[in-house]
Amino acid sequence: MKRVHNFSAGPATLPLEVLKKAKSELTNFQNMGRSVMEISHRSAQYTEIDRQAKTHLRDLLNLGDDFEIMFLQGGASSQFMMVPFNFLDENETADYIDTGRWSNKAIKEAKVFGNVHRPYSSSESGYDRVPTDDELTFSDNPAYVHFTSNNTVAGTQFPKEPETDGIPLVCDASSDFLSKPIDVSRYGIIYAGAQKNIGPAGVTVVIIRKDFLRKADTEGVPTILQYQTHAEKIFNTPPTFNVYMVNLVLEWIQDKGGLEYFKSFNEKKAALLYDEIDRDDFYRGAVEKDSRSLMNATFRLPSEELEAKFLSEAEERDLYTLKGHRSVGGIRASMYNACPMESVQTLVDFMKTFRKENS
Repeated sequence: MKRVHNFSAGPATLPLEVLKKAKSELTNFQNMGRSVMEISHRSAQYTEIDRQAKTHLRDLLNLGDDFEIMFLQGGASSQFMMVPFNFLDENETADYIDTGRWSNKAIKEAKVFGNVHRPYSSSESGYDRVPTDDELTFSDNPAYVHFTSNNTVAGTQFPKEPETDGIPLVCDASSDFLSKPIDVSRYGIIYAGAQKNIGPAGVTVVIIRKDFLRKADTEGVPTILQYQTHAEKIFNTPPTFNVYMVNLVLEWIQDKGGLEYFKSFNEKKAALLYDEIDRDDFYRGAVEKDSRSLMNATFRLPSEELEAKFLSEAEERDLYTLKGHRSVGGIRASMYNACPMESVQTLVDFMKTFRKENS
């Protein structure tokens, strides 16, 4: 069975162990004579999958009972709209830290419902950094502070939660969800499209603190778009196979050692690659060093012609999906939890050879 070195930013590589287990159960889940895709979302078997996945999340994040967990659809892009629809009205202001393409899209949606203040923006420098706490200038009484914890296009990441003096954080954690421990007490909402780090595309994890949820305004909000609709129940048919896959990945994360293990593992992978990028001027990191992402390393070569050659020769060595986002170009290597150290080492070895042959 051929497996390439997959550096896709998303949908991204999945653990081979998870794929093999899903394959073994694909046509006959729990000896039912049916696939998990063919059973009712109201069945005892699927109800147990949903329960297990939420239990795994509570355990991994130390959530306790003061958070609701929901498996919704529409990706993080739907949450750009749902969050302000539920928590922002025309007379209120929400603060959105602007650090990239996705935070900017979230800002656009929020402006439909209320006022948006940007306490910081790195747009003028090409989104090449995230702010320090002393660079944040919040509005007087924001409903919440929104930030994108990891920016896949630029290749930047917040090393910790921004300090907000008690204002609830709303976080788009799509591309570094469960890659490291976080301080959940700081958050009102955490949402994440699964396709980066915990499963296939098609399911979005939404975690809401219950006291924050009670502040949601339901007037004028369609039933399906109210967070209360999905609290403690499965309101409509969820993407059942995707949730099944997420559950398997969560089990895999726990078996490996949880978030502390992956924090260390991801730091080691990133250090290996960034050390090679920084060896000389042939490869150039695309963002400031203090803001570098552990998930998405972005860099440039001396010319676009060399970058095209780099990508072509990389594929000859089974190193795939290294092309930077279409809006910025360059090279991007995405190293989510399931990206093995072997893949990063193979990439680094190729980078050494390519530099030697093209300097």
